[in-house]
Amino acid sequence: MNLAYTISGFAVGLLVGVTGVGGGSLMTPLLVFLFGFNPAVAVGTDLLFAAITKTCGVWVHHGKHGSVDWKIVGWLALGSLPFAIITLFVLKYYMAVGKQTTGAITFTLGVALILTACALFVRSVLLNRAAKLERIDDEHSNPDNASRFKHLQIPATVIIGAVLGVLVTLSSVGAGALGTVALLFLYPRMTTLKIVGTDLAHAIPLTAVAGIGHLSLGNVDLVLLSSLLIGSLPGIWVGSHLSAKIPEKVLRPVLATILLLIGLKFILQ
Repeated sequence: MNLAYTISGFAVGLLVGVTGVGGGSLMTPLLVFLFGFNPAVAVGTDLLFAAITKTCGVWVHHGKHGSVDWKIVGWLALGSLPFAIITLFVLKYYMAVGKQTTGAITFTLGVALILTACALFVRSVLLNRAAKLERIDDEHSNPDNASRFKHLQIPATVIIGAVLGVLVTLSSVGAGALGTVALLFLYPRMTTLKIVGTDLAHAIPLTAVAGIGHLSLGNVDLVLLSSLLIGSLPGIWVGSHLSAKIPEKVLRPVLATILLLIGLKFILQ
């Protein structure tokens, strides 16, 4: 066990609890720039880290709040899981023929961080717009929604899942912020609690499949993973209690700006 990794896990968990932003956008750059891990190892370790921590979150959302739309989770997974597996096979092929995959992973990580930063800026606008609409718990039962958007919602949700499958497998970033914004676009009348719970539930199988795939490729450091979990779980608990005391309007733009700069650094290096 490494105390520095545990402290970093606590710090990232604290920020995740306060801001709700996925750990991948914070943890992976930290592992690469602060501790000097190979980007592939940072991504692989963070994927399994995310799968474990998000499982606890879904237990709360589904068990206590019933805030998971399993139909939408299924449509997202229909796109994300096959494309995650395809991406893993492509990585395995390039590794087998001796070609370097670090550059592709680093570039994709930069793109995903920039998209996540943009999603954080857009998210507040979408939430304000959605607040003016009549919110419903089950959008599938809304006849007005069915007549105008139903024929587009399912294929669009599957396509979004496919994009997330590739991005998350290559970068470990995007399952949280990007998934939430996509659902806000596609299901504007659904309650915010249900959107968050649904996105969280979809992230578990996606990060688990991608993480296990990276484990099979040798891209997971199990000692690092254990150290991060020891710090992050109490960090998330503390952060969730502090979130009500810290103004989101101040914190999210600052975080988005930091992610944008880190993303540009990854792309330009």
